[in-house]
Amino acid sequence: MTTTSSPAITSSVQLLEVAPDHAGQRIDNYLRAQLKGVPKTLVYRILRKGEVRVNKGRIKPDYKLQAGDVIRVPPLRLAERDEPAPLAQGLLERLEAAIVYEDKALIVLNKPAGIAVHGGSGLNYGVIEAFRQLRPESKDIELVHRLDRDTSGLLMIAKKRSMLRHLHEALRGDGVDKRYLALVRGSWPAVKKQVRAPLMKSNLRSGERMVEVNVEGKDALTLFRVVRRFGEFATLVEASPVTGRTHQIRVHARHAGHAIAGDSKYGDDDFTREVRELGGKRLFLHAHALRVPLPEGGELKLEAPVDDMWGQTLERLSE
Repeated sequence: MTTTSSPAITSSVQLLEVAPDHAGQRIDNYLRAQLKGVPKTLVYRILRKGEVRVNKGRIKPDYKLQAGDVIRVPPLRLAERDEPAPLAQGLLERLEAAIVYEDKALIVLNKPAGIAVHGGSGLNYGVIEAFRQLRPESKDIELVHRLDRDTSGLLMIAKKRSMLRHLHEALRGDGVDKRYLALVRGSWPAVKKQVRAPLMKSNLRSGERMVEVNVEGKDALTLFRVVRRFGEFATLVEASPVTGRTHQIRVHARHAGHAIAGDSKYGDDDFTREVRELGGKRLFLHAHALRVPLPEGGELKLEAPVDDMWGQTLERLSE
């Protein structure tokens, strides 16, 4: 008699027909989205071993789907522990309450600081995993873009592939206008309206991702505007990233000599400590305004307020 150390679930053979919305998508990405709860490693294993067939033939993991393709997925034996645990009800309610706009194809929320946009790097969950539980009927739910874990503000989530493609195309052009508020050290000069400095990504031994200004990096441009001054101590600025590089605003602010309060990677420890003493125990970077073109014409304009901690810290600074 054979015994197993943990219960398992065995699925039956699945036949998936590719809808027109998914034409052009790589099969590995498609299966990762369709096979909820299946570990990424298992998806790649069945592809590599040729167990996944498209129109009864073998394909490679980078095969691009065509509308009408029929995908045969073999039975999958999954240990129950591989299934994602239901997320805490409190977190789900907090994110549901953070929605500032929703229609049949798009969700925009005012993401709280401290919540990652997706799981990974030791995190079992993020915003996208939460919304897959909150909107189980939306099978194609995906992040349109990202915000750093400690950055708050407007985050777009597509509920349909057609909206995801539309917004990605708009982001590649100049159709999307994203504006951030940042509390930075010192008195930002009114004449300094932009920072243009190439950025390069690197990974430390710990696996942590860092970004630095480097002539060999990718071109990056951020526009800045002074919103409010707090003497010589700090300035509230609005930052508009023209390019979309990782950590762009944070690194450009530091490069200009005005690090963002609460930035543990690129900040100024003394400045951060003084702001924390006023109650500001967070990264002071917030995506507060968004303008995006809609597929049917017109545009969506949204603004998101800062949280209470941010507001109270600025009140104490003004005193």
